Amino acid sequence: MDFEEILAKCGHSNRYQFLLLSLYGYLMVVISMHYFSQNVISFVPDHWCYHDQLANRSFAEIEAVYSQFEYPSCTRLEAIDDHGGNHTISSKRCDRWIYKYDFGYRSMNTELNWVCDEAYKARVGQSLFFVGSVCGTLVFGLLGDRIGRIKALILANWCGFLGDFSTIFTQSLVSFSICRFVSGLAADANSYLMYILILEYVSPSLRNVGLNTVLGSFYCLGLIGACWLAVWVGSWRIFLACSSLPLLLVTLFYFLVQESAQWLVTRGDIEGAIRRLQRVAKINRRKVADDDFKAFRSYCEQHYHKKEFGSKQGQEEERQAKLLDMMKTPRMRSTALKLLLIFIIIVPCYNTIARNVEGLGISPFVMFSLNALTLPPSGYLQGLLQDRIGRKATAVSWMTFTGLFAAAAGLVISQGQGNRNVVLLVGLTLAARFGVSIADGASSQFSTELIPTCVRGRGVAVVHVAGFAASFLSPYILHLGTYFKPAPSIILGLLFLSGAYVCLLLPETRNKKLPMSLAEGEEFGRGEGMFDFLVQLRKSDSSEAEVEMSTKPVEEDTLMTKPAAQ
Repeated sequence: MDFEEILAKCGHSNRYQFLLLSLYGYLMVVISMHYFSQNVISFVPDHWCYHDQLANRSFAEIEAVYSQFEYPSCTRLEAIDDHGGNHTISSKRCDRWIYKYDFGYRSMNTELNWVCDEAYKARVGQSLFFVGSVCGTLVFGLLGDRIGRIKALILANWCGFLGDFSTIFTQSLVSFSICRFVSGLAADANSYLMYILILEYVSPSLRNVGLNTVLGSFYCLGLIGACWLAVWVGSWRIFLACSSLPLLLVTLFYFLVQESAQWLVTRGDIEGAIRRLQRVAKINRRKVADDDFKAFRSYCEQHYHKKEFGSKQGQEEERQAKLLDMMKTPRMRSTALKLLLIFIIIVPCYNTIARNVEGLGISPFVMFSLNALTLPPSGYLQGLLQDRIGRKATAVSWMTFTGLFAAAAGLVISQGQGNRNVVLLVGLTLAARFGVSIADGASSQFSTELIPTCVRGRGVAVVHVAGFAASFLSPYILHLGTYFKPAPSIILGLLFLSGAYVCLLLPETRNKKLPMSLAEGEEFGRGEGMFDFLVQLRKSDSSEAEVEMSTKPVEEDTLMTKPAAQ
């Protein structure tokens, strides 16, 4: 009895699975608030250098005074001529500002006056946040495969809390940078570890639609919550305190979430895997006979510790499988390089689209909320498409569509139509955000399913790190627009089309039993052509009627495979 059969007996679409999805929803809320707190605390409103004669004037009058200067936010005036408008510029640097607070919110930059010549300080801290995310993704990915997914998940969120809460007390660039680095250790790692666990315990139907709907809906709530929580409390310090404390509650997951049974099997702890499955059965109120667990134990011992490797040395090698072992065989090496390339393409594109919202003429809080509202429908549509047409078709099609949306938005900006038609520009920007959310989510699930269980935590960590490292290019992509305005849109279009082509080279994972060992990963998708997924899609449509007429439930899309009979 293989894993999919014993999990079906224990329940793969029942109480425990809905508990996992609920906890994942909570995690998405706190993670989105944690990740985007970077933007919220460093928001810089319109500002002008302080002058005694401007103390009691309206913002419109102040703006009119400074509008004649090239750098109105950082120009200090010696004297103001109220009649002729011949204002005298001071040779001294500005050291005090008048801020036009957006919704009354006071950010870190305004409180510490990190603007003008000192604006770089916030950028340094933010860059170290992403450096921390690269380090944390690698470290916690390794820990996830060594000490387990749950323990690594809890440690990651502790780092997030420690970094965010410590940031409240920072006053200097050094302390701020250290705190942001520690906070960044949790970024990404605190989400994909739980994502892996859910993929390994839920049925394909919940995995495709339920998981992506939960991800989009609760991530949306977190984004909107972060924006308007900041507006409500009015201070960046109180906001960080409120957004960081919920990260500590993830510690309770240790008592609620079962460790990955598949991971335990790859570590040689078959009894531990059985105990976790028995707990799942108990939560789901399922009665599973001891003979079924004995059959599962016999299956694991035969196929994953004796039959495949034939010696104790082979067993030890498989239990201690290293990520670099993926590079030792031709097909696994090819798959690994393609997955790396996809993330190197999709993550910078995602960040470029996310950052390319300047000049829209609306409040950043409102724009954040509008962007967030695209996530629930994109997550739900992604799940439906993956269930209906497969991961490969979803990723390929939406990479293509998003390239077109991004290019259209870039062309509107480059032709100077943004100021004249805000609705058009916002609409195209939201369409690009909608599309890149689907493309990014489909790519993440696609890569997770293709990486064998024994190195899944480390493998997912590495491809995510590659994406984060490449995302540092996104500001430079935008900067090219200063030399050739259509350049960013052209580059985005070419990158998305290139990513779609690379996805075509990978095997489809829909309705297939996915690899657990490196040996199975080498054989997965052998002989499948670039466009065979279209033929399989047509066949699956014709076979659905037969499945619906059958009284036996069919769940094929699993994360633990059964070796072919010999």
